[in-house]
Amino acid sequence: MPHRAAIAASLLTATAVAGSSAYAALWPQSQIFGEVLIAPKRPKEIALTYDDGPNDVATERLLEVLARYDVRATFFMIGRFVRQRPEIVRAVASAGHLIGNHTETHPWLPWQSATRIREELTACNAALADTLGAPVRLFRPPHGARRPYVLKVARELGLTTVQWNIIVQDWNPTTPEILLDRIQRGIGRNRKRGDASNIVLHDGGDTSLGQPRLPTVEATARLLELCKSTSTKFVTPEDWLKPT
Repeated sequence: MPHRAAIAASLLTATAVAGSSAYAALWPQSQIFGEVLIAPKRPKEIALTYDDGPNDVATERLLEVLARYDVRATFFMIGRFVRQRPEIVRAVASAGHLIGNHTETHPWLPWQSATRIREELTACNAALADTLGAPVRLFRPPHGARRPYVLKVARELGLTTVQWNIIVQDWNPTTPEILLDRIQRGIGRNRKRGDASNIVLHDGGDTSLGQPRLPTVEATARLLELCKSTSTKFVTPEDWLKPT
């Protein structure tokens, strides 16, 4: 019996360790593996961030919506798509939006070798710098997944890792109405906690160009229309790095 009890205790410990490691690697707001930027205690502020672009049609339509409401956003781009659509990347930058590193090919970084992790970040940095003529300063790991070495490489490359506190699964087939409802509920939860909202949306998809993201564009337009006569302030994650 003591032997069985010891085995059971060991299994429970192993399960707890595995659960803790998974939380640290995959929960976007976890700080266990290292500091990541989420959102400060500024409940009236919202950061719109878009992953997986640049993407034909959707990114360009999104630029039109953001210009209509004079709102700046942040685009975390995939290096291989940057190389294929540099004109869209330059249009995003020319419109005054921020651009960040989202790796070269969008892998699950925690399970990659140290060499592959560094290659993914440096290749995307190079694609963006070559296209924009200037380095980028922000990084979002694909799926929000990381391990300590991922964050270490990002810091060495001068990148601040940015996660989120609202995600609405807009990579799945959906409607603008569903997305807007999820966004609004997320903002409400954050405001009750006294937090700003850092919303991750998708103007592209990691598998290929041409992903259908127009519901995201329309949901963005509806959110901005609802907020235009309120005290809501749209910011970028970079604004949260500045001293108040």
